[in-house]
Amino acid sequence: MALRRVAIWSPNYSARGSSVRLVVLHTAEGARTYQSLGAFFQNPASGVSSHAGIDDTPGTIGEYVRRSDKAWTQANANPYSVSVELCAFAAWSRDEWFTHPVMLANCAQWVAEECRAFNIPIRRLSAHQAQSNMAGVCQHVDLGTLGGSHWDCGPGFPMDDVLDMAAGEVPAEKETEDGDEMIAATATGEGYWTATKDGAVYAFGDAAYKGNAHGKVTGRIVGIGGRDNDGYWLLASDGGVFAFGSAQFYGRPDRV
Repeated sequence: MALRRVAIWSPNYSARGSSVRLVVLHTAEGARTYQSLGAFFQNPASGVSSHAGIDDTPGTIGEYVRRSDKAWTQANANPYSVSVELCAFAAWSRDEWFTHPVMLANCAQWVAEECRAFNIPIRRLSAHQAQSNMAGVCQHVDLGTLGGSHWDCGPGFPMDDVLDMAAGEVPAEKETEDGDEMIAATATGEGYWTATKDGAVYAFGDAAYKGNAHGKVTGRIVGIGGRDNDGYWLLASDGGVFAFGSAQFYGRPDRV
C-alpha cells in the first residue's frame, strides 16, 4: 500500500533545471514529528526545505516540496536530488535506530516509491559514486562538499537493511492476493511481522526488522515464526530456513 502523504507545503523551493538521479536520506537533528518539521520548513526565514519528512507514524509521512521542484537541503546537489528528512539524529547507534521500526519501514517505502517515480535503481552508492554521475540511493554524508559537508544519517544508520526492505516492496499494481501474506506476533503481543511469498518482511509495533529473504529464496516463503521481538524464521517451500536477529539456524526439515 502506498504511503499517505500529508501536504505541508514550504515556500522554500525553486525550479530544478536538471533530471533527478539521487535519492538522498537525511536526519532532521531536532524535529521529532513530521508536523513540527513541516512547520519549520513553512517559515520563509528558515531558508531550507526537503521533499518529505518521516517519523514514527505508521504509513504516513509529511510532504513539503513537490517532486518536480528543487528542495533546499543539500547545497550544490539539490538540482538532481530528491530528499527526505528522518525525524532522528545522526548520533543514534544502530540499536537505537531499530527501536524505530515504523520510521525505518516508512523510509524504505518512500525510497521504493521515489525510485519508481524517477526510474532510479534501488542500490546503495558510495561517496565516489554519489558525487559522480551514477544514479541510486545515498546519505547526506556521501555528497561531501557538494552537499555541504554533513555527516548524516550517521554511521549507525542501517542503510543496507532499509534498502533491503525497499527492494522487497510490492508495487501497488502487484499487491499480493489473499493467502500470499503470513504473520507472526512478538512474545509481548505488542507487535508483529508480516512476510510475503517472495521473502519480503515488514515489522510493526515492537517487532524489530532484522532482514529478509527477498532475492534469496528458491520457490516461495510459506511461513514465518517469531522468537521474541528481536528475531524470526522464514520457511521456504523447498525446506529452506532463513534465520534473522536472535533466531538461530538449527537445520532444515528436508535434511534431517
